[in-house]
Amino acid sequence: MKAVILYDSRTKNGSTETLIDTIGLKLAEAGIYVEKAKCKALANYGFIKDFDLVILGAPVYNFIVSSQLLGALIQGNLKKSLKRKKVALFLMCGSSETIATVLYLPQLKIHLVTNKILVEKIFPPDVLSDKTVIDEFVLDVLHEYNKSLKLRAVLSAKWTEEAQEWLQGLPSFLQARFRTMAEEYADKMGYKEITLEMLEIARDELGGT
Repeated sequence: MKAVILYDSRTKNGSTETLIDTIGLKLAEAGIYVEKAKCKALANYGFIKDFDLVILGAPVYNFIVSSQLLGALIQGNLKKSLKRKKVALFLMCGSSETIATVLYLPQLKIHLVTNKILVEKIFPPDVLSDKTVIDEFVLDVLHEYNKSLKLRAVLSAKWTEEAQEWLQGLPSFLQARFRTMAEEYADKMGYKEITLEMLEIARDELGGT
């Protein structure tokens, strides 16, 4: 498994970057390959295709999620690059968890409607004084990621005969790609069976041919 942490922070080596380094270390201790990248609004995020899990994190300033991360989602190609990726979110802010969940997380989530969001977390500014909170976040992310893989494995065994025939009718070099897309769509939308009807719906919604 490969994970990348995309983040924004105005202060070099500040609390947000320290939090990200701690999360990265915990993931590495669990055997995960981890990289981190600081967001720039107009950067090229095509490299995300090489990662299984994307963690997005940023502080909140004046009621707005830090601008470079939001800019990358709105102006850059981050939103497109994240399509169908499994994502975890965290914000660092001084507001209560209730306020942050209502006001701040939606600023990110509105751009992630095609993603499987595994975990959402609000960290207080003093989170670094309680490493157990960070440990719990990492464990939750890994648990939800592994659970999604198990669900996908179950779904992949439940293709109807007609759907299997349709898949086998595709050129061989496309079959693996379309199987993955169909199973990820079924996972996200909660389908217990992959049918021809579901494949048609997925094709229309995902812009397939």
